[in-house]
This record gives sequence, structure tokens and C-alpha cells, in this order.
Amino acid sequence: MSVYLSHSEAETEALGARLAEKLPGGAVIAMYGDLGAGKTAFVRGMARGMGLNCRVSSPTFTIVNEYLGDRELIHFDMYRLSGADELFDIGWEDYLARGAVCAVEWSENVEDAFFGDEIRVTIEKLSDTERKITIEGAELC
Repeated sequence: MSVYLSHSEAETEALGARLAEKLPGGAVIAMYGDLGAGKTAFVRGMARGMGLNCRVSSPTFTIVNEYLGDRELIHFDMYRLSGADELFDIGWEDYLARGAVCAVEWSENVEDAFFGDEIRVTIEKLSDTERKITIEGAELC
């Protein structure tokens, strides 16, 4: 487990980029944190770290956003789901089978969909600009 302190949205994005640079296809990033903690900023950095040149926004209403390029990032927002069954209903297993990196916001709503090999990212809001980011299951160089 590694703990980082971010002082800005840009630092949160940079941390996401560092994590994503070396992620293998099929990696699942289970994200935890309150509303406005910076989960989408972290995913925006992940996209950049994966070499994707795209606009990353929260898929709160669409549930899933796909960012395609040489590598593939699937961005889920489980805020509106009431459990893992709903995630399976939208094709969770199909997304996993594609070998894309999957970033899942509000993972606490669908924890039974994970297999125990996911990377867990918890973002705690310390102030308007400071965040404590804990990463379990992966090391950053």
C-alpha cells in the first residue's frame, strides 16, 4: 500500500498518469472516494498516462465511457447502480474480456463484482485542494 498527498487537481492527474503508464491490459482500478474527491481527475490522468488523447468526463449518467486508442480505457461510474447485478446486466464480463483497463468510480456499490485482483485507489478530501490518495495492489516507480 502506498499513500500520496496531492495539493492540486493537476497533481492528482499526474498520479493517475504514473499509475496507468505501466498497467497491463485487463487491469481493474476500483476507485473509492466521496463526491468531488477527484476520482474523475485521477482517471483523466490515467488516460493521459495510457497515451490517449481524449476528453475524459464523469460517466455518471451514461454509466460507461470508452476511451479508445493504442490502448483502451473503460471508465465506469457506479454511483447510480444499486449493486453488482446491475453491473453484470450492462455487460461487465464483456468489458473485462476485451482486455481494456477498467477504472470504476463508486466501487463500493459493486464490490461483489471484483475478483480480488483489482487495484484499489481511495481518494480522501482533506481540504478544497488537498487529497490523500491511497493505492493498494500496485506500486508506482
